[in-house]
Amino acid sequence: MLAMAPQAQPGQQVPVWMNIVPLVLLVVVFYVALIRPQQKKQKQHAELLKTVRKGDKIVTNGGVVGVVVAVQDKTVTLRSADAKFEIIKTAVSEITERSGETSQS
Repeated sequence: MLAMAPQAQPGQQVPVWMNIVPLVLLVVVFYVALIRPQQKKQKQHAELLKTVRKGDKIVTNGGVVGVVVAVQDKTVTLRSADAKFEIIKTAVSEITERSGETSQS
């Protein structure tokens, strides 16, 4: 005969904590796999935006490559070829080359 897995008797109930444990484990896995890395990436991007200064060569989210002409509180003035743009700081995706100047901080 085949051995059957023990089943709960009609009068028995599974403890409540046995139903909650898988849900808690699922929340922990989502936090570790998805939420925490995104928070870390946001913190790194915020630090990058604080360090943007005149003369840096940057790339925007839209793919525009240029040199920073001026930095204001919320915007960056960028020169690319013969064009001059004013973009919001959050549009800066990376700094490809740092300027030789020291920051005024």
